[in-house]
Amino acid sequence: MKTSIGIKPANTAQIAQSLNTLLADEHILYIKTRKSHWNVEGPDFLSIHRFFEEQYKQLEDIIDEIAERIRTIGHFPEATLAAFLKETHLSEETREKNDSAGFMKSLLEDHDAIIIHLRESINKYNEWQDAGTSDFITGLMETHEKMAWMLRAHLK
Repeated sequence: MKTSIGIKPANTAQIAQSLNTLLADEHILYIKTRKSHWNVEGPDFLSIHRFFEEQYKQLEDIIDEIAERIRTIGHFPEATLAAFLKETHLSEETREKNDSAGFMKSLLEDHDAIIIHLRESINKYNEWQDAGTSDFITGLMETHEKMAWMLRAHLK
């Protein structure tokens, strides 16, 4: 059945594309956070291992919420690694050293990049007459800001 929620079909297509790009970013960040969780080494291993676990679990929830938002507006979320790598603003990471500070700096850069992208996107959703997605994106931005703060605090 066709989704009829007061947003023009052309706009929902643009919204879905934008959200699929965000979904790709979130997946790349999720994988990088899992990698950090699995591979961190050093005297702070246990506490940082647990910290990264908390962060990737938050990202799991974010990923699900974005995919469900795409479905809510009548479109389908991307669901392949190839599509995520094609759509993402982020890059995969290769590391030789598995220290907590290095992982945290890399993850912080990605969170900051997502925050900037989200902040720039909020007005687009309003232009597309989708206050719901605008509000949703604002909430995601605030979540990423808090996650970034936690990373930044570890690096002091």
